[in-house]
Amino acid sequence: MYSASASPTDEVLFEMRNRVGIITLNRPKVLNSLNTNMVKAIYSQLKEWERKCTLVIVQGAGDKAFCAGGDVVFATSNKEAGKDFFRHEYKMNYLIGTYRIPYISLLDGVTMGGGVGISVHGPYRVATEKTLFAMPETTIGLFPDVGGSYFLPRLDGRLGLFCALSGYRLQGIDVVKAGVATHYVSSSDIPKLINKLVETDPDYIGEFLNSFALDLSKRRFTLDGFYTVITNCFGVESVEGILHELWKDGTEFAKSVAQEIQHQSPISLKITHKQLALGARLGLKECLQMEYRLACAALDKKVSHDFYEGVRALLIDKDRSPKWDPATLDEVSDEMVNQCFQRLPESEELDI
Repeated sequence: MYSASASPTDEVLFEMRNRVGIITLNRPKVLNSLNTNMVKAIYSQLKEWERKCTLVIVQGAGDKAFCAGGDVVFATSNKEAGKDFFRHEYKMNYLIGTYRIPYISLLDGVTMGGGVGISVHGPYRVATEKTLFAMPETTIGLFPDVGGSYFLPRLDGRLGLFCALSGYRLQGIDVVKAGVATHYVSSSDIPKLINKLVETDPDYIGEFLNSFALDLSKRRFTLDGFYTVITNCFGVESVEGILHELWKDGTEFAKSVAQEIQHQSPISLKITHKQLALGARLGLKECLQMEYRLACAALDKKVSHDFYEGVRALLIDKDRSPKWDPATLDEVSDEMVNQCFQRLPESEELDI
């Protein structure tokens, strides 16, 4: 059985082969970034395929990216449209996290932000040598959303908080070693993998992937030598404390991480620190509902304009010189952070 279709804009393609649904994110010129039409179309198709298919595969078009994130330039161009985008994106993330049939994402290229959200909540995530993972939201005055508050605290040790605050990039094998991806194959084998998956009994998907993927047991994780630094420095109870410990450590690695963190939005850093601490004790649904409140606070400029300023500096004007407000961690009070976590009116809460 074979059929193919597309969303109204052809920005996402849908194909069914032998009761296997294949989603292709089809905006290669913008690294397959997600927009509202795409997430709505994907959500609807996933709901339909959950009843009709035995397996769903998601991939990105082109040779550079799986998905580089959500279209935050659009999100900041119109506040209400931005809220609508986040609402539908988070609903899609939750559906993936609770999907009743196997869901496989092929992270063959840049995988950041929204690209992490459309993949990491599924049970099978396949990396290649082209995979580049990061959650760089604090660089644009936001926070690691799309369920970041759920999956990041569940990475080994303090690795999730380290990635969230610094925007550290993991590549290739490291994406598996960190626990973000579950399997690793060569990029050139992706077409062969898809063809094999289409013919594999869905009850044996895990066993098949284990046999097809490369054995990484003898390969070293790039961050292995820095685990003590990450564990010690990111185990304290404040962002200021983390920076103090990094500078105190004094190694080149610690100093480079401290310098990276100091470039990020101060209020984003403090929101992210609290977000992950709370998320470690919450389920995926509660994490996404919390993140939606945070997204609304950012779009409403509830305590800061940093989301708009970060998008301007990094993605619109590209001067890479954001004027953060508040400008320093000392100026960010607990009250300001707590305001962003406040519940919305019941009619405005994320309903998933």
